[in-house]
Amino acid sequence: MTLSQIVTLAVLLSVVGALIWDKVRSDVVALTGAAVLLVTGVVRPVEVQGAFASPAIIALASLFVIAYALELSGLLDRAIDAAVRMCRRLGGAGVWLLLALIGLLSCFLNSTPIVVLGAPVVRDVANALKLPPKRYLMPLSYITVLTGCCTLIGTSTNLLVDDMARVAGQPRFGLFEITPVGLPIALAGGLYLFLFSSRLMGRSLTGPAIVQHAPDFEAPGAQVGDAELFAERRPFQSAKALLAGAVFVGAIAAAAMNIAPIAASAFAGAVLLILMRVITADEAYGGLRPQILILIAGMVVIGIAMEESGLAAVATNTLVGSLHGVSPLVALVVLYGLTMVLTELLSNATVAVLVTPIAVALAESLGVSPRPFLVAVMMAGSAAFATPFGYQTNVIVYQMGGYRYMDFVRVGLPLNLLTFAVAIVAIRFSFPF
Repeated sequence: MTLSQIVTLAVLLSVVGALIWDKVRSDVVALTGAAVLLVTGVVRPVEVQGAFASPAIIALASLFVIAYALELSGLLDRAIDAAVRMCRRLGGAGVWLLLALIGLLSCFLNSTPIVVLGAPVVRDVANALKLPPKRYLMPLSYITVLTGCCTLIGTSTNLLVDDMARVAGQPRFGLFEITPVGLPIALAGGLYLFLFSSRLMGRSLTGPAIVQHAPDFEAPGAQVGDAELFAERRPFQSAKALLAGAVFVGAIAAAAMNIAPIAASAFAGAVLLILMRVITADEAYGGLRPQILILIAGMVVIGIAMEESGLAAVATNTLVGSLHGVSPLVALVVLYGLTMVLTELLSNATVAVLVTPIAVALAESLGVSPRPFLVAVMMAGSAAFATPFGYQTNVIVYQMGGYRYMDFVRVGLPLNLLTFAVAIVAIRFSFPF
C-alpha cells in the first residue's frame, strides 16, 4: 500500500471509531478527518472545495429551503393534523400506514426530499400520540430507500448505474424492469422493520434523546427545521402553500423526467420561491441546516480520498479479480456483497461509478449477460442500512431521532443480510445469466 492509502485507511477507521464512541459531534468528526486528509496531501484543496459544492450538498440545501417554505406556509401543519386524525383512529399501526404511504411516493420520487418533508411529520405525529419518534424515524429512512429500489427513477443510484451501463455498451433499463427484484426486497424489508425494528433498538428506544454538544443540537430534529419553530402553529396561507407545493413537485418532476439534475431543479426552485416572495431570503438562510451539510461534505471528502488514493480501486479489483473461473451465481453473490460494503463507506454515486464497469467486465469474462450483475449493483448500491452515513436519508434522521451509531448497526445489519438474500433469489429468477 502507498503512504496515501495508509493515511486514508487510518483516517477512515478513526472516523468510524469516533462515531461509534459517540462523544464528539458527528460533523466535527467528519471535518477533522477531512482536515487530516487535506494537511497530509491525500486530497487537494480543490477537491475539498468540490466536496462542499457537490451536487448532493446543493440539492439537499435547496430541498431544506423548499421544505421550510412548505412549513412556513402552514401546509405541513395541515398534513400533520390529517395524519394525527388517522393515527388516533388506528394507533401505532396508523403510523406504520403513514410510513407505507410515504414509501409509496419514494417509488417515483427521490427519497431525500421525501424524508426531508416526511420526517418532521412522522416525528410530530408520534409525539402527538405519545409514542417515541425513534421507533419510526429510522424505519422511515429505510422504507424510502427500499421502495426507491422498485423503479428506475426511484433512486439516483439506479439512474447512474443505467447511464454507466449505457456508456459500457449495454441497453438502457425500462422504468419498471427492475420492479420484480425491487418489490420483493421492499416487502421483505418493510415486514422486517414492522416486526423487529423496535425490539432491536431495545433500551435505546425508551432512553432519552442524545443531547448534542452545541445549542443547535439540543432539540431532536435540529437538522430539518428547528424543532421549537416547527412546534409553533403556522397559519395556513393557501396561496403560498400552493406555490411552494407546485415548486416542489415541479423540481422533482424535472429531475424525474431528466429535464435537469435534482441539484439544478431544486436550486432553481429554492431561488424561485424567494423571487415569488413565498419565503424571504433571511427565512431561506434560516431553513438551511449547516450541521448536516457539513457532515455530508466531510464524508464526501473521505470518499474522494479513497477514490483518489486508489484504496477503493485496490480493494475492489483485488476481490473481483479473484472471481474469474467461478460460477456466475458465486460471482453475483460476491459482487453484491462487495458493492454493499463499499456503499457503507462511500457515497452511492461513487460506488455506482466504480463498480458498474467492473460488473460489466466481470459478466463478459464469465460469458454471461451483464444484466443480473447491473441489477445487483443497483440494489446493493442503495442498500446502506448498517451505518448512519451510507445514505443521505440515514443522515437526516440520525440526529433528528437522537440515535446512536450502534442503533443503525443493530437494526440495519440484519436488514442488509435479509435484503441481500432476497435480492440474489429475485435476480436469479428475473434476470437469467
